[in-house]
Amino acid sequence: MKRNGKFGTVYKCRNKQDGNVWAAKIIKTLRSRDKDAVKRELDIMSRLKHSTLLRCLEAYQTHRKTIMVMECITGGELFERITGDDITLTEGDCISFMRQICTGVSHMHQNHILHLDLKPENIMCLDNTGYDIKIIDFGLAQRFKEGDHLKVMFGTPEFVAPEIVRYEEIGFGTDMWAVGVICYTLLSGLSPFMGDDDNETLNNVTEGFWDFEDESFDDISKDAKKFVEQLLVFKKGERMTALQCLQHPWLTTRDTRLSVVENKVSTNRLKKFVARRRWQVSCFQVSL
Repeated sequence: MKRNGKFGTVYKCRNKQDGNVWAAKIIKTLRSRDKDAVKRELDIMSRLKHSTLLRCLEAYQTHRKTIMVMECITGGELFERITGDDITLTEGDCISFMRQICTGVSHMHQNHILHLDLKPENIMCLDNTGYDIKIIDFGLAQRFKEGDHLKVMFGTPEFVAPEIVRYEEIGFGTDMWAVGVICYTLLSGLSPFMGDDDNETLNNVTEGFWDFEDESFDDISKDAKKFVEQLLVFKKGERMTALQCLQHPWLTTRDTRLSVVENKVSTNRLKKFVARRRWQVSCFQVSL
């Protein structure tokens, strides 16, 4: 079995000795810059060892290509799974998903790694039997330490932070903006900054205006809204860190607060969001 992607072809393979199933991603690396990009991705993945992050076991390089042997993830994209006709999505489910996402992002940041491409397509379910997630695709990730002066010009318009669009210095808060957009969309099925085209979307991001006025938020708890409010903050230094997210009252909500946990979350708009995203390019260079 194989799957073709933008940056390579992924094959499902089996270890002849123990029978374990893995994924082999084959990337053409004919140019030196391609080799450098893959080397950087492998270096980053080797530093990240967490249950919520895709793991790379081995890598092999020839003159013309690189083969990355990684965990085999079979559960599909989280957003697609939770919009199935037989699924009833609750706020408690969203809490569980966001807790896993923030745990993974926290591990990345503690290891001085910025993902820089957090979006629904890069949040996968490990298998078809549950909702354990994996954050994938570290092709744009960068090593980063506080005090570094790093600027980038890439990202996905709906999820990219204002400082990227304005070509200003980025930081750990840059990933947290994307976490906020993901959470907003998960709770409502709406994309807070989407415009009629990419340029309008980027303009909306730089203006930074958004709200909870849509009826989709009518039954969403105040804690959930406060969680989003503390992430979609224009100044990156004022956004919650991943660790602060994990300590937030919303993510520490337990079953004792059933009125919150059992709140139904409508998936009608989320289905339309997922369908639209299927037709869009998953990642490209931002042009200002």
